[in-house]
Parts: sequence; structure tokens; C-alpha cells
Amino acid sequence: KMFHEATHITGVVLTKLDGTAKGGIVLGVCESIGVPIRHVGVGERVADLRPFDRTAFVDGLFQA
Repeated sequence: KMFHEATHITGVVLTKLDGTAKGGIVLGVCESIGVPIRHVGVGERVADLRPFDRTAFVDGLFQA
């Protein structure tokens, strides 16, 4: 919250999406500061950033 207050960010980029704990926590962070997730990283390179798709994200959290 303090970082957001100091910088007035407009969105979050979630990199190295490799676990549900990390993926789940970002939802609470975005909710608490009122900004959207803009992109997710699916690999190691800048070219691996993808626009955030909330349906695919939620489906991925609940896949066994």
C-alpha cells in the first residue's frame, strides 16, 4: 500500500507465475490497492509477457 501511495501505480505485472500461492496473493494485493493485473509472465523473456486473461488465470488456479 505504501508503494502504491508513493508511486500511484496503475496496474500490476505478475512475473514468474509458477505457483498458486503467488498467483492467489496477487488477487488480494490488487484488490487492496484497487488496480488491475495487466500482464503475466509465462517464461523467462520479455517476449513471454502476456496480457492478463482473468478467466484463464482462475481456471489455472483450480486445475488439479
